[in-house]
Amino acid sequence: MPTAENPDALHPESRSQAWFGGTEKIAFARRSGMKAQGVPHRMFDGRPVIGICNTWSELTPCNAHFRDLAEAVKRGVYEAGGFPVEFPVMSLGETLMRPTTMLYRNLVSMDVEESIRANPLDGVVLLGGCDKTTPALVMGAASADLPTVVISGGPTLTGRYRGRPLPSGTAVYRMSDEVRAGRMSEEEFVRAESCMWRANGHCNTMGTASSMAVLMEVLGLALPGNAAIPAVDARRRVLAQDSGRQAVELVRSGLRISDVLTPAALRNAVVALAATGGSTNAVLHLIAIAGRVGVPFGLDDIDRAAQGVPLLVDLQPAGEHLMEDFFEAGGVPVLLHELRELLDVEAVTLTGRLGDNVPAERDWYDPVIRRWDDPLKKGASLAVLHGNLAPSGAVIKPAAASEHLLRHEGPAIVFEDREDLYRRIDDPDLPVSEDSVLVLRNSGPQGYPGMPEIGNLPIPAKLLRRGVSDMVRISDARMSGTAFGTVVLHVAPESAAGGPLSLVRDGDRIALDVDRRRLDLIVDDAELAARAAAAAPPDDAPRSGYEFLHHRHVLQADRGADLDFLVGRRPAGIPRESH
Repeated sequence: MPTAENPDALHPESRSQAWFGGTEKIAFARRSGMKAQGVPHRMFDGRPVIGICNTWSELTPCNAHFRDLAEAVKRGVYEAGGFPVEFPVMSLGETLMRPTTMLYRNLVSMDVEESIRANPLDGVVLLGGCDKTTPALVMGAASADLPTVVISGGPTLTGRYRGRPLPSGTAVYRMSDEVRAGRMSEEEFVRAESCMWRANGHCNTMGTASSMAVLMEVLGLALPGNAAIPAVDARRRVLAQDSGRQAVELVRSGLRISDVLTPAALRNAVVALAATGGSTNAVLHLIAIAGRVGVPFGLDDIDRAAQGVPLLVDLQPAGEHLMEDFFEAGGVPVLLHELRELLDVEAVTLTGRLGDNVPAERDWYDPVIRRWDDPLKKGASLAVLHGNLAPSGAVIKPAAASEHLLRHEGPAIVFEDREDLYRRIDDPDLPVSEDSVLVLRNSGPQGYPGMPEIGNLPIPAKLLRRGVSDMVRISDARMSGTAFGTVVLHVAPESAAGGPLSLVRDGDRIALDVDRRRLDLIVDDAELAARAAAAAPPDDAPRSGYEFLHHRHVLQADRGADLDFLVGRRPAGIPRESH
């Protein structure tokens, strides 16, 4: 029997029966309250209670169809003999929130964890789509550690402008540069924005949302097919109904999320991330998720798992195609078939083992998912860098970078923050050349706060007009998974925490060597020590509210930017009685 001293002890019948079972007055009140919603008495007979954690919000356009998905999940739960209850948590709309959704990822994880812990749930289904919603939900559920199923919202359909595909996110960066270079009118730019998103769903490129959807399937937390079915495709609702059924079966089998999130599963996820040319944001999220279940898993583990993995998926921004094409090519199961020699197929999933989801043969061949022996690129679609400019590490996505810049040395041009960047980047007198290295600081987990997606610094307009399309750019910020370029991100420690990025001055030479995994500031150690001694500590820390809590407790990027007091597993036992 669970007690305050041993809250993780399982109830002899089920967790939910500790709320609903018996004839005590509080059980009467709880059942009576639920019956006010039209719930029949038989729902309290001990059947599994499945929470449906919904990130639906009109402020999160990518997740606008989640009410429909939640209804499909409920059908599956009922079909399997369970009792579904839907509950909301804070939703993170990437396109609308300021200063950045990453600031609130950890807050949402707290919302999820405590909602699970405080309520009569035996298992949970997580509805996530837009970038940070998925990792936030999984982090919270991992700490609570109940049987868990993830459903991604699915990608939007392919948009087109003037007969050409218009990749969500990626097209914005390209067209914005065209406007700044004077090659596209503002009127055309505005017309195109009505064409990019044709329907509900997240970005149709291999951005963060698509990357996390792929990883949920590879990790074994989602059913096969989860990653690629378009949001508006009827098969997405079938998947949701099947996921509801599966959640009930997980409760009956006792399989918890910690049983799935193993070191083998995490390594499999990195292999898939590299093979898809997926978002660098996923690096942060995987480290944070691992931390929640107590699995040691850091940047070096990610670099080792990614080395030698060929880029097989031909999707923007690293390739040419979009998520509808990936779906038609067979999605994650076909990708797993090509990667089978690199994967631990014995890894546990919510349906058994990963190998059960790997087809023995490809029924047809679509070059959107290339064969192992005919990759889009032979490797290095994800790399972790170290050096005196990033003592704790930094990341780069070579698959979306310019090959001639992967080994580069040039003089730094330093921007103090986002406002300084946009104030000066198009100044015709900016002393910049295509060999320059653009450096942005004060944009990390503490410094912004929240680590926004501004790491893909814009190319100066005067260079765009000369045909320069890429430069080496370095920051302690993040980059949208839909973006591209030779961009070094997540530099740790960040500048606001006293990292070496805070010591860079205009004209300092910086050397990048991706093959050697190096990022170095070519300045004498004694000079750097003198600069550090003269540096004034930042004095603009938040003094109240959630930002204060985040600033005081956020970990650096190499540790997933989680809050220090949230790391670890705190299984959801039976809390003390409330009345």
